[in-house]
Amino acid sequence: MRPTRPLLSALSLVLALAAGHVHAQSLQELYEAARAYDATYLAARALAQSAEYRAAQARALKLPSAALAGNANATQLDTPFLAGREQGDSNTVAVELRGSYPLFNRANSATYDQAAKSLLVSKADLETAEQDLIVRVSQAYFDVLAAQDALATTRAGKAAITEQLASAKRNFEVGTATITDTREAQARFDLATAQEIAADNDLRAKRIALDQLVGRTGVAPQPLTVPAVLPALAPANVEDWVTSADNAHPTVRRAKVALDVAQLETAKARAAEAPTVDAVASVGASDSRGNAIGSSSRGTATNASIGVQLNWPLYTGGLTQSRIKEKLALEEKAGNDLQAARRGVAQGTRVAFFGVQSGQARVSALEAAEASSKLALEATQLGYRVGVRVNLDVLNAQTQLFTTQRDLSKARYDVVVNGLRLRQAAGSLQPSDVAAVDALIAK
Repeated sequence: MRPTRPLLSALSLVLALAAGHVHAQSLQELYEAARAYDATYLAARALAQSAEYRAAQARALKLPSAALAGNANATQLDTPFLAGREQGDSNTVAVELRGSYPLFNRANSATYDQAAKSLLVSKADLETAEQDLIVRVSQAYFDVLAAQDALATTRAGKAAITEQLASAKRNFEVGTATITDTREAQARFDLATAQEIAADNDLRAKRIALDQLVGRTGVAPQPLTVPAVLPALAPANVEDWVTSADNAHPTVRRAKVALDVAQLETAKARAAEAPTVDAVASVGASDSRGNAIGSSSRGTATNASIGVQLNWPLYTGGLTQSRIKEKLALEEKAGNDLQAARRGVAQGTRVAFFGVQSGQARVSALEAAEASSKLALEATQLGYRVGVRVNLDVLNAQTQLFTTQRDLSKARYDVVVNGLRLRQAAGSLQPSDVAAVDALIAK
């Protein structure tokens, strides 16, 4: 057996697998498809849009309001029990236009400010949903690639074991090898068959998950360029990432806004002790026709009024003071929630940073291991041909090489995805980062 035969078999299988996907999709293309299909993201976007209408409702509290009221009455009178019997009927139609304009209302002002804050919350929530979508699509994308590589590696290993099994059988027939070599190769072949079945099923499951996420069928991700050049961490200092996260992360921004809203709630509770002043006006007209109580009643009357209305609560039975204390306690809770959010984001950012750093070191180690495993396989095959190595040694060397190649490809995918997770942990993940990862993918 020539030293390069297993490697050529593995390469041919990988190329054959890739050739079956002529119309492979890029990460950018699938991300755009997911933005238009994923129900979780679309729900978050709709919720963010609704916040604009909630803000408009609060804005209306500071604007004039008007209402039109009207009534129509028909009256019939008959008093037979009275000494002088009276009877008759009348019809009345009245209409009135009322309007008001708040001149001084601290509660409404606080509610209006809260509505402006709610827009910031909705934007932070939408940012979080979009970042989550980027990570989910990227993870599913590279999960499929990793499953493809695992299947290709398993098949390549099985092909090499098949050749080794045939060689062991031939050598046993001519008397240059023992039955032990044949049985060892057969056992490895049976194990490789089971591994191939499991890898094929795993690939199917990963493809179904990606199809479901982007709303398509038969999605075929494009692989990384060969040789893969992974980007370096920038900035290279973890504290720079933590500082950026404290300023930019949507969770921290949301917690800051929640504290502002809690403070405004306290202001609203205090405003219940203050007076409210409104300008009010009304204009109306009524028309009466008929004959009631023995007298003629007909004609049109009009009225108009304008003034200022004051409302000043003097005593509420302790309700207002109790509400103020409640809001102060909730304000303290919001402050603690902000501190918890900052600490959680800082911790998540550090963990993600060291995860990427460790992943990059693992890729370098596996690249060195791959080169060493190739040399070890060639040396073992040479020793087998000259009789100083047995068949089991060759099988072990082949398994080590294929396992290393599989782990190397998976480690590269993990570095790419964890790089996106790091940006998500720091709150700086943007759709433009998808295009940056897409540049690493073969076109």
